[in-house]
Amino acid sequence: MIDVHFYGKLRRFASNRAPNSDSIVRLPHRDGDTVGSVVARLGIPEAELGANLFVDGRYATLQSPVADGARLGLFPDDMQLLYKWYFRPKEADS
Repeated sequence: MIDVHFYGKLRRFASNRAPNSDSIVRLPHRDGDTVGSVVARLGIPEAELGANLFVDGRYATLQSPVADGARLGLFPDDMQLLYKWYFRPKEADS
């Protein structure tokens, strides 16, 4: 399973949208999953995503792999991390 945590306006993709609690969707892992493939399965338009994508607490890109049991954190385009250059993306070879 993959736990996808939504923030900001992306909370609408979870059943619990309350800003004072967690907005999480759990979905089955598929071989070869990436952040982008999970986003597509959830029906989230890529244009609404910000640059702040995290896999297990590490900065990621849409091409970053997602393992079974991973935790994704997805932030919208209107919630940008000011110091994102301090985080190295988790890529396929790491």
